[in-house]
Amino acid sequence: MSETFSVWFLIGAALVFWMQAGFAMVEAGFTRAKNTGNILMKNLMDFCIGTVVFILIGFGLLLGEDVVGLIGKPGFDIFTSYENFDWSNFVFNLVFCATTATIVSGAMAERTKFLSYCIYSGVISALIYPIEAHWVWGGGFLAQMGFHDFAGSAAIHMVGGISALIGAKLLGPRIGKFEKDETGKITKVNAFPGHNLPIGCLGVFILWLGWYGFNGAAATSVEQLGSIFVTTTIAPAIATVVCMIFTWIKYGKPDVSMCLNASLAGLVAITAPCDVTDAFGAIVIGAVAGLLVVFGVWFLDYKLRIDDPVGAVAVHCLNGIWGTIATGLFATTSAPGNDSLVGLFYGGGVKPLLIQLLGFAAIAAWTAVTITIAFVIIKKCVGLRVTEEEEIVGLDSTEHGLPSAYAGFSIMDISNTMTMAINENTVLEPSQIEKKAEMSVPVVREGGIDTGMSKVVIIARLSKYDALKKAMNDLGVTGMTVTQVMGCGIQKGAGDMYRGVEVDATLLPKVKVEVVVSNIPVESVIAAAKKALYTGNIGDGKIFVYNVSKVVKIRTGEEDFEALQDVE
Repeated sequence: MSETFSVWFLIGAALVFWMQAGFAMVEAGFTRAKNTGNILMKNLMDFCIGTVVFILIGFGLLLGEDVVGLIGKPGFDIFTSYENFDWSNFVFNLVFCATTATIVSGAMAERTKFLSYCIYSGVISALIYPIEAHWVWGGGFLAQMGFHDFAGSAAIHMVGGISALIGAKLLGPRIGKFEKDETGKITKVNAFPGHNLPIGCLGVFILWLGWYGFNGAAATSVEQLGSIFVTTTIAPAIATVVCMIFTWIKYGKPDVSMCLNASLAGLVAITAPCDVTDAFGAIVIGAVAGLLVVFGVWFLDYKLRIDDPVGAVAVHCLNGIWGTIATGLFATTSAPGNDSLVGLFYGGGVKPLLIQLLGFAAIAAWTAVTITIAFVIIKKCVGLRVTEEEEIVGLDSTEHGLPSAYAGFSIMDISNTMTMAINENTVLEPSQIEKKAEMSVPVVREGGIDTGMSKVVIIARLSKYDALKKAMNDLGVTGMTVTQVMGCGIQKGAGDMYRGVEVDATLLPKVKVEVVVSNIPVESVIAAAKKALYTGNIGDGKIFVYNVSKVVKIRTGEEDFEALQDVE
């Protein structure tokens, strides 16, 4: 039987590694298409970089000989005594370490420098996670006190969630997430819909599958493993149902992306007590998690004003805390393998709860201090955030030289980035609106009337759409017609590289923007467009101007229509 569970231990580690794919899919699906390649690269590299630093220092700090209950003694047994090395424990703890680092990626997505990400991911895997994990699983002072975190609600998810919260705060929101008035007060929160919800959903199912290894790999009996599987199934299912009902009541429709977050929230919350709670405890833990994730997303948007694209803080930080505390409330000896830990609600008194609270406070304080120091140093030395232009164009192109993660498809973000807003140049007086209506509504059966309007058609790079939209809005333009088109010419496209070979792009995605103006001079529109679009490279775009000179009558079947006629 011991050999069977040794094999299961490694299978569980493989399932946890597979969760990296789930995190990559969730993060990519919940964000915008122009950053997909960057996100995939980050999720790949946090495991690979984590492996390097875990070999060098992380594993020793976590499971080395205990030093005064605080850290493990670093060592290089993997090199000096490989024949006696604990290979299984190394792999198992490595995949958990990588999970901690990848949680941070989602909250800081779409505006973080790739170099900075690599640095802080390495710091988490080398120092922050191994030291606090030693306190819990390596014989440190929390383990000696009786703190219980079976699979990492606190040691992994809360640590990743707190790091994500602090990182997102220091980094600032994505461009266009929050709208401000002239005093700087935030007046509106904009939603940025994920570009690929099916991929996000696939990621959630991959994570749920991997979680059976995440929670169950350390089980020591068939009975305990079965119980862990039961609680690991009940909690996320209940969380998702509760979230569905709550969002249905609150928003009028069941929210798909929020329910996907709720499934993960239930899994995070049950991670610490999965081996010591029963079905009833799992139900309550899951129900609270389903509500807590909705509250967390709202709280970050509307109170803390922190932009978290994938809900990482609500899922991992808040529910990591909840799962840690819930262990002191719902632990019961009826769970197989649990002979001593009894929670407050099962007659165990307040002591287990106090120990859990102390463990939460110690791990949270360590994480907050160390990750803040790491972020501040990185920000001072190499910077955390990309430039405004790089963010608008997309990190695939600017950070990796990747034209698109979806080669062959023309994809434009439909989120609320750079929404048209009323400003000092916008003309919306009622008298002028009525005047425009009088000019465009009357039926003209012969000849026409001078409308005083002009239509400007701009064809530009797809990546410049947001910049153009902002320029038009700042000028006072109140609306645009936008069409996605493809363009080609004799000249080759810009020499982007793919797998070391230059991409010879002859058919490129373009955006066609049509603007009708009257009070705003056409020359101003042209000047604003040129300023927003000009790079000096081939393919910047074209601008056409048409005078809208008359209203003509069009007959289709038995109905008459009026239409503005463009005269160049």
